[in-house]
This record gives sequence, C-alpha cells and structure tokens, in this order.
Amino acid sequence: MTVSIVTPSYNQARFIERTLESVIEQDVPGLEHVVFDGASTDGTVDILRRYDHRLFWVSEKDRGQTHAVNKGLHTTKGSIIGWLNSDDIYYPGAVRKVLRVLDENPDIDVVYGLADHIDVQDRAFEPYPTEPWDFDRLRDTCFLCQPAVFFRRRVVQRCGMLDERLTYCMDYEYWLRIAAMGARFCYLEEKLSGSRLYAENKTLGSRVKVHAEINDMQRRLLGRVQDAWLYNYAHAVVEARVDRSKHPRRFVWEVGVRSLLAAMWWNHGISNDMRQVTKNWLFKR
Repeated sequence: MTVSIVTPSYNQARFIERTLESVIEQDVPGLEHVVFDGASTDGTVDILRRYDHRLFWVSEKDRGQTHAVNKGLHTTKGSIIGWLNSDDIYYPGAVRKVLRVLDENPDIDVVYGLADHIDVQDRAFEPYPTEPWDFDRLRDTCFLCQPAVFFRRRVVQRCGMLDERLTYCMDYEYWLRIAAMGARFCYLEEKLSGSRLYAENKTLGSRVKVHAEINDMQRRLLGRVQDAWLYNYAHAVVEARVDRSKHPRRFVWEVGVRSLLAAMWWNHGISNDMRQVTKNWLFKR
C-alpha cells in the first residue's frame, strides 16, 4: 500500500511547518505529501520552499479549501489517502497504525481514530468527541475528526470528490455520502492527530454560517435535516444575540421558537419529537 497526504493551505505560516514536520516524522517509505496553497501572502511559500525535497507543492489562486483538497485528490497516486489541514498535526506513528488496520482488513474502506483538540502551542486540551461507527448516529453529529480519517482511493473512484459548493462541512458531507454509498468504516481507538482549535479558526468563528450550511447539506443529501442540527442552528443564532447567564429563560424560549422556525424552513414541517421537546422547553415552570 502507498500513502498520499493532501494538505490545503492558505496563510497558515504560523502553523504549517509543524504540519509538514508531523508528516515527515511518520517515516513511512514512499509517503507522498502534496500541498495546494491558495497563493498565501504571509510567508507560507517561503516555508514550503525549504521543504522542496520532501514534498510537492503549488501556490496559486484557487476556489477555496474544498477545491484545494480536490486538486490534491486528483494529483496524488497513493492507494491510501489522508487529508491534513495546514494547522493540524499527525501524532507519531499514526500512519503506520492505520496501514496495519487496512492491511489486515482489505474490506475496510475508511479508518478513523481518536484525536485531540490542540491549542496554538500544540498542547492537547480536550479529546475530540469521536464515537464507534454508527451511520444513524452520524446523521445527528459528526463524530469523525477529519485529520484522523484515512480512506482508500477506491472510495474516491466510486463516490467522487468533495462537494465544492461547501465551505465548512465538506468533510462531514463526504463521510455521510460515502457511507450512504456503501463505504465500510473502522473505528481505531488510538490517538492519531491533533485538530487545532483557536479564535481565528474558520469553523469556530462562523458558527451560524456553519450550521446553516450543514442544514442545507442534509436537506440535499438526506432529504431532511435531523432535529439535532436544527437545535444546534437555533442555539448558535440565539447565543449570538442573548446572554444566557443574564437572561436564561429568554434564551431557552428563543432557542425553542427558533428551532420550530428552522424546522419549518428546512423540513417544511415539525417532527413529533421536536413538538414535544420544545413544548417542554417553552412551558416548563
């Protein structure tokens, strides 16, 4: 088996060298690492030049992160693919652990492992909430940590590439889509990666947009949005407007109402479960 790691990048000079070193430290023979950078202006290109002998990289205007990953999927040749963002890291030995599982289980298409949320100094401050494989559960929450996921190239050949309409949830959509198309997943209970979480992080800084995009995606892909994501969207909207510590009752009331409105907007109806849950919220004494 051969391994390709795809790294999309844009203005991540602050972190990208640690990302590159974490791939090099995997010490896997023949490992292919490609970086598609979106014409960074912060010194990223200077760092990439120093690694010319260890990876293939391109810096040019692109259509965003999803497009950059797809360029990497199209360019690489490895039979096993990892996708590591330019502010995340692999832990030592991660790739070898994954290869062992895939070698012993030729029917498995995707391996995902444990991961940490890490700070700007690479310090782990909480575990990523991964869970054993359950497709129904995946509809309600994304329990796969993207940098801790590896998949066979046959998945791309069978299911296609990432959806370039998506800005935030392209990974979650991909896991749902390939699972629906029959990909077999394996949960590896070993720490594989650190996913960086900090104030400027794209997803962390755009919570309402993230949840709206997830809802749009689920509507297209699954035919309806799960109640859990409608609640998450409502919570994100209200949290931006209402101080829960100062107005707890108003906060709960607005989340309940906003959840019902979200259900009508995306699902054109309200599930019986949501009716009961929001009734309990709104009229609890």
